[in-house]
Amino acid sequence: MIRVHKLIATSLGIGYIGKGGGTVAAAVAALCWYLVLAGSHVSAIWPLFFTIAVTLLGCWSGTIVEPYWGKDDKKVVIDEVAGMCVSLLFLPVKPLYVLLGLVLFRFFDIVKPLFIRRTEQLPGGTGVMMDDVLAGIYTNLLLQIVFYCNLLPG
Repeated sequence: MIRVHKLIATSLGIGYIGKGGGTVAAAVAALCWYLVLAGSHVSAIWPLFFTIAVTLLGCWSGTIVEPYWGKDDKKVVIDEVAGMCVSLLFLPVKPLYVLLGLVLFRFFDIVKPLFIRRTEQLPGGTGVMMDDVLAGIYTNLLLQIVFYCNLLPG
C-alpha cells in the first residue's frame, strides 16, 4: 500500500525529478487542466470535485509517506497539483488565464506571504497540502478580480 501512496504523493513519479519537481508538477497540472477542459462543456462542479478529491488524497498520502520521507519532503508534489487546480477553479479555460495562474501560484507557493507559511505547521499531510491550497486560493482570488474587471484581452 505504501507504493500506492508514494505514487500519489509524487504525482505519478514527477516528484522524483528532484529540484524543480514542484514547478514541473504545477505545470503538468495546468497543462492537463487546459487540455481536458478547454472547449468542453463540462459543468464547473466536476473540476471542483476533482480538486477536492486530489486535496483529500494528498492529505492522506502525505500523512502516510511522512514517516518514510520526513515532513514535506521535496518528492511530495501532489500539493502543487492541488494548489494549481484551486488556482484555476471557476475561471475561463484560456491559455492566458492558465499561464497567469501558474506564474501567480508558483509565486505564492515559493514566497509564502500572508500566513501561507503558518499552514505548514499543521500536522501530517494536512500541513503539506494546506500551504499550496492557500496559495491557490490567493491566486484564484486575484484571477477572479482580473476576470470580473475585464483586465485581460479576449
